[in-house]
Amino acid sequence: MIVSASVLVASGVLPAIAAPSGGGGVCGQNSDTWVSVCANDSTQQPGSFEHRGRSGKKSGAPTVPSPCVVQKMSPQPPPGSDLWQGHKPGDGAVYTRICPTGLAGSNALGVGQLPFQTFWAATAPTVAVDPRVVAQQAVDKMLLAGPRIDINPKPGGKGLVGMPVWMAADTAKTTWGPNSASASAGGVTVTATATVSRVVWDMGDGTSVTCTTPGTVYKKSFGLKASPDCGHVYAQPSDQQQGGTYPVTATSTWTVDWQVNGGGENGTLTAVRQSGVQLTIVESQAVNS
Repeated sequence: MIVSASVLVASGVLPAIAAPSGGGGVCGQNSDTWVSVCANDSTQQPGSFEHRGRSGKKSGAPTVPSPCVVQKMSPQPPPGSDLWQGHKPGDGAVYTRICPTGLAGSNALGVGQLPFQTFWAATAPTVAVDPRVVAQQAVDKMLLAGPRIDINPKPGGKGLVGMPVWMAADTAKTTWGPNSASASAGGVTVTATATVSRVVWDMGDGTSVTCTTPGTVYKKSFGLKASPDCGHVYAQPSDQQQGGTYPVTATSTWTVDWQVNGGGENGTLTAVRQSGVQLTIVESQAVNS
């Protein structure tokens, strides 16, 4: 729930803070509310995002989290209030900006996760939309998930030292792709398409395997053959590991291509998702005993 900064200021809970020079972001207008684009590295989910511009080079733009909100204070401060910064009611207006922690600028104060600022402006904030932010909103709609793991030996069963392990990832829309979605803001519509480009399997024994295909699902008819595209062989049993199992982690890298509808700007971003299972590996004589 977002608490209105105007309520906090008017009630005296928090002091007013002047906006820093430069304005701090671009905005998309919606009635008396403006969404200001604020960017930082996201830590809200097990993955990260990397934006690339039209040239394909890193643009340096990090992940955009929940956007800041800029609103015209209602009601406006009374005449003579310091919030008018020397101006009179009717001469422009006083606005508030609320951002996630650390995004409103170095002068921001906050309650919990709501740093905010108040500022006077002669006219409403300029209407502008960063298409990268809209692209991220499209990605959020996809509900991209970590790999849906299909591995042999099966979790809960027992595999043998020296025998092939087959790793595969289900090719569902949300776990492998392709997956597409569109989002709109401020008259800008962006369509994004995401596909997994690789999966890195951390096998829990100090080794990792990078697979650029989903892998092959094991069938009994394959016998003792090794996986043709995504496999591993354990050299030691898992009994010395915590819990007596190897923690296997599959980390998928999604490549997301986005395009502003009707032409214009386009780019690429990457998203990382993760999932895991536990494998029990034993010596062959342990199975026969």
